[in-house]
Amino acid sequence: MASGTGSLNQYLERKFDAQIRRTARRPAAAGRLTPSAVLVFGTALAATGSIYLAIAVNLLASVLATLTLLIYLFVYTPLKRKTPMCVLVGAFPGAMPPLIGWAAASGRLNIEAVILYAMLFLWQFPHFMAIAWMYREDYDRAGYLVLPKGNAKVPFVIVETLLPLLALGAISIMQSPTRHAAIFYCAVALLGIGFIYFGWEFVFERSRVAARRLLTASIVYLPLLYGLSATLCNRAR
Repeated sequence: MASGTGSLNQYLERKFDAQIRRTARRPAAAGRLTPSAVLVFGTALAATGSIYLAIAVNLLASVLATLTLLIYLFVYTPLKRKTPMCVLVGAFPGAMPPLIGWAAASGRLNIEAVILYAMLFLWQFPHFMAIAWMYREDYDRAGYLVLPKGNAKVPFVIVETLLPLLALGAISIMQSPTRHAAIFYCAVALLGIGFIYFGWEFVFERSRVAARRLLTASIVYLPLLYGLSATLCNRAR
């Protein structure tokens, strides 16, 4: 499903991707594959994935995965050329993987699944703000409004980076285990402080170097947080 969504996204945005350094070498944008081939390939992957999930896993996982694809391709993708609020909209399907995995494993959703969803939802904002700042000239040239124009750009970046970071730090401790709680709180706090530090540095320097550091920190932070949560919660059980 993820591969099908990615392929179909490349089909829809091939002309715009060709104008951005980060995406110009994608097969559809670079012309290594014909648009029709990309469309057929992506549709086949998405359909096969949806059917497989429904038959081999459960219907809930299939529905959530299909909903993710539809929102990402037909709501978030066109909004990127219309409003900076696309970042907020895109975070909803972007945070779906934990819900899909939880539904696949248990056949239902509960508060623990929602907390994992919220963590990934909030994480996306500083992660994407770093990318948007690094490639803002490319995005502007391709007609993407991922950042506001003019003087509104700086306050937008500050709010979209720091507020989600603070909320992420708060919500991360909500899924504490019944045992080893002190270890969990300390580890999560240290991770959160480090992530917030790089976010703080980025919003006040607003340089490409600071943006790259925040991007790297986000990539390191998320698997550590999820891995820590899984390890300690398993021990608690």
